[in-house]
Amino acid sequence: MNTTDLIESIIDLALAEDGEDITSNAIFGPGEDIRAVFTAKAPGVLAGTDIARLVFIRVNPVIQCSFRIHDGERVKAGDIIGSVSGPAADVLKGERVALNFLQRMSGIATRTAEYVSRMQGTKARVLDTRKTAPGHRVLDKYAVRAGGGTNHRMGLWDMALVKDNHIDREGSLSSAVAKIRRRCPGVSVEVEARSLQDVRELLEIGVDRIMLDNFSLQDLREAVDLVGGRVPLEASGGITLDTARDVALTGVDYVSVGDITHSVKALDISLTFERPS
Repeated sequence: MNTTDLIESIIDLALAEDGEDITSNAIFGPGEDIRAVFTAKAPGVLAGTDIARLVFIRVNPVIQCSFRIHDGERVKAGDIIGSVSGPAADVLKGERVALNFLQRMSGIATRTAEYVSRMQGTKARVLDTRKTAPGHRVLDKYAVRAGGGTNHRMGLWDMALVKDNHIDREGSLSSAVAKIRRRCPGVSVEVEARSLQDVRELLEIGVDRIMLDNFSLQDLREAVDLVGGRVPLEASGGITLDTARDVALTGVDYVSVGDITHSVKALDISLTFERPS
């Protein structure tokens, strides 16, 4: 399934959850139109405008939805983001679904941008994880990019990530990496290091990225010195907005953060309808 088909299926499922809007269908006649505006109620970074627009198109292609502020741009409280107009019952059917996508994705973009800002002036990039809403990963990771972050692997298929369970099963780092290389030639291989000795061994083996999981700041600095830029380093494990800058200042290339997607606070955005004349 390509990305467009996947996004449309996510939207269709969300619309199917609501079913028929018996209230709006009873109140509004088939010839009645309505217009509404999207307004930011809090400052943040916008994401999901194309998804919100697509929601209304999936309900009824005659609905007109446009945005004056685009994904990745900052909004202030009170900013008019965009508008939607069309058959009243159809616009109302798409209202909550469109807002749900727009608010969640903007919340992810906003949180990501906070981490990016904290790490400004370092070489480290904010990296997301697979801790996303089930079935919505393509949207969550898009929102991370809108906030200035970088995507890690999209799933289990596009990069080999050798972690503690794999290493323990094989008995050694070299054996685990060798098996991946044989079975999946050409695939990037990242390996979780649990100690500085693991880092030394991985330098000899040759991998595409090393994950420094739950390393202290001092051990992160030592790992950076030890590697000397030969392999990209990713710091991971319990990193928060308060600690992200200190981690980035150690010299690592990536700082992976789960809470930008798994603990997101939706950005407050309203859709206000004009009164009928």
